[in-house]
Amino acid sequence: MDGTTLYERVGGDAFFVELVSVFYDGIATDPVLAPLYPDYPDFEPAKERLSLFLIQYWGGPQTYMEQRGHPRLRMRHLPFVVGERERDHWLTHMAAAIEQTCNGREGGEIIADELLQYFVPAAEHLRNDQPLGLRP
Repeated sequence: MDGTTLYERVGGDAFFVELVSVFYDGIATDPVLAPLYPDYPDFEPAKERLSLFLIQYWGGPQTYMEQRGHPRLRMRHLPFVVGERERDHWLTHMAAAIEQTCNGREGGEIIADELLQYFVPAAEHLRNDQPLGLRP
């Protein structure tokens, strides 16, 4: 790598907005995941949050932090059941979005691999088996 961030290498915000849009196209039709979203069937708030988070995480502006504070991803997902099935559905949609967004892009395979190296362990980290309030 030449020291540039992934954010810079993909050309900024537009890449992440597209990635998230494609991802939520899949989520919107997923009977396991779609109903978990607080604003379902409106995914625009979730798209905005995920886009801003990814932009910040990969080296872009800190807008997510300015608007929402520290990401605290695990805490933000505790109210929802995220088991193996939910994790697997989520990763299926994210992998498809990555493939579609990176396909044909210069360095697309490297970018896709870098994204998946983050998303796979992150999705596993967010697993829980009971919603908040039902924990012993």
